[in-house]
Amino acid sequence: MDIALQEAALAMVEGEVPVGAVIVKNGKIIAKGHNHRETSHDISSHAEIEVLREAGRVLGTWNMDGCTLYVTLEPCLMCAGAIEQSRLSTLVYGADDPEEGAVTSKRAIFDAKPSGLLIYRGVKAKECTELLQVFFKEKRLKN
Repeated sequence: MDIALQEAALAMVEGEVPVGAVIVKNGKIIAKGHNHRETSHDISSHAEIEVLREAGRVLGTWNMDGCTLYVTLEPCLMCAGAIEQSRLSTLVYGADDPEEGAVTSKRAIFDAKPSGLLIYRGVKAKECTELLQVFFKEKRLKN
């Protein structure tokens, strides 16, 4: 999660919402990244999607069985769908997202049908939340 937080900090420097993600397989980082929605003008360029794409290139497959995704913010509905489709084994996330979270906060889509996905929530939640709060506070001050 520390590396996902570093990625989130990079996103903030780039003017992106500070969300970072990392995918690990067999104890090795195979992909890391952060939001690029603003800079790429691509609605799907969330941190989770970015690392799923990179991991697919590294592994040569879309199937992420045996992989763990660490992300600093609870995935939205789009990202949760991609996580389900990717067959990730484990999801670890930091801050809850009461507005858009689709894992436990707003929609809880993984409760609808058993997927076998292990979910750990609240990992380094304080640090993840504080980074988001600083970003949005600064953004409000600029407007």
